[in-house]
Amino acid sequence: MPWSEGDFELLVRHNSPEMTAHLGGPETHEKLVDRHQRYLGLDGRRGRMFRIVTDPGGETAGIVGFWETTHHGADVWEAGWGVLPECQGRGIAASAVRLVVAEARAAGLHRHLHACPSVANAASNGVCRKAGFTLLGAEDMEYPKGHWMRCNDWRLDLTADQTQSGVQT
Repeated sequence: MPWSEGDFELLVRHNSPEMTAHLGGPETHEKLVDRHQRYLGLDGRRGRMFRIVTDPGGETAGIVGFWETTHHGADVWEAGWGVLPECQGRGIAASAVRLVVAEARAAGLHRHLHACPSVANAASNGVCRKAGFTLLGAEDMEYPKGHWMRCNDWRLDLTADQTQSGVQT
């Protein structure tokens, strides 16, 4: 489901120590308000955020999306996600990321979609693998501002043949 004004509470739920352990910890209320406004401002041309639901009208399971960024001097898409603890371990994140791959591909703006989970986040690294990304290696990244972490740089070529990339949409 596309991100909407009513999804702010999902950001609040997502802001727990458990959900942000690999992201530098919880954010302040003000930063959550700013993030919510950024998500609402994504119009499909500059990216898009979604509320993950298990099926139409089903339970809310988390957040997934993609946005523009610059990576090693190139303009690319970056993907991110988070699945609520009670919904983890059911393949929901990989399915949601595959849908985001299709959205980023349809936007037609950038060749590559990157994901940069912490090297310590086995679950998110597994999602990258299952969604058809290629591991380029590990590097130090600043996220959020002022917090450095070791991340894996995963990349998916959006122009590649979808059956060869392992991504089926």
